[in-house]
Formats: sequence, C-alpha cells, structure tokens
Amino acid sequence: MPRSETAIVRLSGVSKTYGATKALSDVDFACFAGEIHAILGENGAGKSTLMKLVSGVIQPTSGHIDVDGTRTDLSSPADAMARGLICMFQELSLVPDLTVRENLMLGAPGRGLGRLDTAVVERAQAILSQIDGNAIRMKARVADLTLAERQQVEIAKALSRNPRLLILDEATSALNASVVEKVFRLIRARRDAGVGVLFISHRFHEIEALADRISIFRNGSHVETFDNGAYDYGAIISKMVGQRIDDLFPAKPDPVADAEEVISLNGFGWSDTLDDVSIVLRKGCITGLGGLDGQGQGEVLQGLFGLLKSTRGDCMMDGWKITVNHPKAAKSPTLGIALVPEDRKTEGLVLEQSIAHNMELAALGVEGIDAGDPAIYQPFIDALELKCDSLDQTVSELSGGNQQKVALTKWLSLGPRCMLLADPTRGIDVKTKTQIYALLRRLADSGVAILLLSTDYEELIHLCDDAHIFYNGRVVRQLSGADITAENIIAASLNMHETPAAAEGTAHA
Repeated sequence: MPRSETAIVRLSGVSKTYGATKALSDVDFACFAGEIHAILGENGAGKSTLMKLVSGVIQPTSGHIDVDGTRTDLSSPADAMARGLICMFQELSLVPDLTVRENLMLGAPGRGLGRLDTAVVERAQAILSQIDGNAIRMKARVADLTLAERQQVEIAKALSRNPRLLILDEATSALNASVVEKVFRLIRARRDAGVGVLFISHRFHEIEALADRISIFRNGSHVETFDNGAYDYGAIISKMVGQRIDDLFPAKPDPVADAEEVISLNGFGWSDTLDDVSIVLRKGCITGLGGLDGQGQGEVLQGLFGLLKSTRGDCMMDGWKITVNHPKAAKSPTLGIALVPEDRKTEGLVLEQSIAHNMELAALGVEGIDAGDPAIYQPFIDALELKCDSLDQTVSELSGGNQQKVALTKWLSLGPRCMLLADPTRGIDVKTKTQIYALLRRLADSGVAILLLSTDYEELIHLCDDAHIFYNGRVVRQLSGADITAENIIAASLNMHETPAAAEGTAHA
C-alpha cells in the first residue's frame, strides 16, 4: 500500500519546555500511513519527548498536533490509544508480578458489563508464535522471563492493539538478529496494510534494513527528514552528533603475540545450558561473545562471576586453578573480576537510590577500598562525562546512557583485572556508545582483560581482538583478525557452514 497523502499525525510549531529547559523547540514533523519513519538522535535530542507527545503522555507547551488532518488534543494515553496511536516505550511497562496474559489484558478494551475483550490475548499469542516458535507461555510470570522475552511480550502487546500508528522506542534493543528479522517482517506487513510506524533505534543496520524515511533530531530541534539511502552512515552521524563514523570506534591496535593469559576456561559447562567451552582471556585484549540470544553466552559471564552453582570444567587464573563460587570472591582483590550485567535497571542498579549509593554497592565489603570515598569514582565520572545534578540525584532520573555510566563506574572503581560486560551499550545513544568504546579500549591498553558479550555484531567487529560465536551452549566458531566479519558472525550464529556470500544472502533475506 503506497504512503497516504494525509498524515496520521502532524506536529506544527510544537515546543515542549520544562522550566528553562527546552525539550523540543518549534518542531514541524509528520508521519504518514503506509511508511516506516525512523527517528535518530542522541540522548537529549528530543526523540522521547516527541514519542510522549504523540502518545498523549505529555502535552505541548505551544504549537498543535493534527490527527488525520484535524487539530486534536491528545490529553492522555487512553485518548491516543482510542485514535489508534499505540506506543511501546524503551522503558518496559510490564508488571513483573503478573502473568503474561494478565499484562496483555491491562488496558484492553472492554466488551460491556465489566467483561474484557480476550481477543487481544489471542492476537498477542499468535504474534509471539510468529516471533518465536517456542512461544512464551501466557501463564508465565513476567518476572521469570528474560529481558529479551519481556521485550517480545511488549512488542506483541503493542501489535495486538491493532494500531493505526505504531510507535516503537528501542523495541529490538535486547533481541538477537534472527528474532529482530522476524519482528521486522511483522512490522513491514503492518506498513503494507497501511499502518504508520515511528521507529527509534540506535542500531544503524536496523534503520537501513527497515526504514522508508529518516528524521534526525538534535538538541530538541528537527534537523532534517530524508529518504532512506539518501545519506551514508558517516553523513548521518555527522548530522546527529557532529562526529564521523570513522571516529565512532577507537582504532584497534595490532594483536600482541603471546599476550599474557589472565583467565582461561577449559571444558567449562553448566547444567544442560553450557558444555565444553574453552576461552582464554588475555591481558590487554577484548574478547567477544556472539551468537543468537540464549545460546549460553550469558551463562559464561555468570559462571565466571560466581553466580552459577555446580559448574563443570577448569577455570585457571595466572596458571592456577581457581573456584569462583560467589560474587564476593569474584570481586575480591585476589581475583579482581567485575560484571556489568545485561539489564541495568533490574540487575545493575537500584533505581530509587542515589548515584552515590549505587556507586558504593560494588565496593562494599572489598578489602582495602573505602566505598564512601568519592575520589575513587571521580576519574571514571570524568572519563565518561556523567551528566547529573549531583551524586545525590536519584538514578531513576537519569537518561539510559547516564544510568549505564553509573553501572560501569561502580565496577571500574575497584580497578578490576578482568571486566565482564553484557551488552553494555544496549539502547543508548551514539555519543555515549563512543565514550564507552573509547573507555574499553583504554582499559584494555592498560592491561585489563575484557570479555564482551554483544548482540551488535559491529561491536564484535570493531572492538574485539577475537570473538567466540555460540550455538546451543557451545562455541561453534572462533574468529580473529580479518575473519571477524558480519557474514562469518551471522553464519556461525545460525550454525551454518556456508560461504560468506551465502551467509550475506541469509543476513539480508
């Protein structure tokens, strides 16, 4: 279905201010039926404010919004939903202690006499089956789901509402490549049926694969809208942050022959999830873990940090066999292992506590470190350019990128010998990614051994000295040097033994 001539939503001269702060300034913007419209910009550019205005969460300070060509007051999310404007925000909205089914029913339209329309659950279940053949159980408690599974439920919840305009804010940030492609098929099908889609993602390859048009926002202003393909990545990044693509990743140094081993895993395994994994972490090297979600990569990090019981195989440090049976032992000065977990909001931070209290958590109980001394955190606060009012500010008030900086700083203050990182740049803006990439390279250059689990193969390619690709709990391929390519990573992730050209065809199917 071709793009409609009438915009589903049009903003005219819209500004949104909070006191002296301008979140949006005199923005003209439109999204049409039958198009996927990507929104790009770093944190603070105005993307989330735009989404909240269109979904009725907030109202403009000045200017007006038209829906289907008629000036409309979107006074609440319910008002927006009634007009078919459905938003899936980056911050997951599910209630952890309710089941998947109960969460899907929240906000569902009624059928009169107090009865809810259960058709929304049936539609969501069908959508989940299309995303993952092993569909998530409706009776499962959301708190028991992985982050990727919760994100799939959020996507199904939004799609099951039969949107006219679907707003997706970092909807795929926790999903692996194969699941993302299935989600993209669903989104394209909705577009072809006449649905308008607003799509926010910090993954450029997703924008390239999905978007019809792209709009760039910077410092609360709408910079430009253009057709996908009109500019290359370098030009787009320059428009977003004034930084060239060549500057996004730090230069990768030449490999050091026979770099000193820090930790080696030999025949490492756990339960029926992980088997016969052998990996060497070397001083000054960044080692990557890739593959589809849930193939055992996360368990490697958890096992190294003492979060798993009854692991198999040998773990060696400095040539001596060690047993890491508790996080307290892992982070001790003797071992010096630090873990930045995948889900910063539930595993890495206490959102309602202050920045200072969160930073102290990792250092508590570590011999020789004064957790209350702000001087041990300041070098990393400066290096990462943490933006906050003060260290007394509540972490929940920070942007996602600044929350991740807090999660990193609390562990870096311990001076670890080995850093374990699970998707440390998930769902954050380009500028913050650049800062984190530069910091990881500096840490490696200073002699820290880094183990990086990433769902973004660009990070594996440009950051890692070698990469181990997982499938079904095993390492199916180890890549290094020029062999760390998108084609090889994707082929190994699917356990395919094909030529790079064939793998590339699969990647773009």
